[in-house]
Amino acid sequence: MINEERVRLMTRMASYADNEGRANSSIISHFRSDYLGLQVLKAVICATIAYMIAFAVYIYYDFENFMVNIYKIDLFDFAATVLKRYLLFMAVYCIIVYIAFAVKYGKAHKVLKKYFNNLKLLATRYTEE
Repeated sequence: MINEERVRLMTRMASYADNEGRANSSIISHFRSDYLGLQVLKAVICATIAYMIAFAVYIYYDFENFMVNIYKIDLFDFAATVLKRYLLFMAVYCIIVYIAFAVKYGKAHKVLKKYFNNLKLLATRYTEE
């Protein structure tokens, strides 16, 4: 005889395994600190490239004014200002990335724990019959 509750449970579990299960399994396969460190490292690299592109576009947009005033401005002060803005941008961006991926890791861990509990429940249902 087919147990309808067991079939529903297996269907939900199969749907999860096909959709989010693979992504969550790859997330949980790392330790939390390793996963967050890797994601922050990727974010630092991408944000550095994005900042360089934005800075180049800014200089290119106002290139004539930049070239006229290049001998009048203090280059060390200009470089310090650019570096301060870069560090501020990186700090804010890394904090946001860290929080976002910590939440994502927590959710994946919680959902995978529920999945494994459902596997245990399914195993007990099979042994009961």
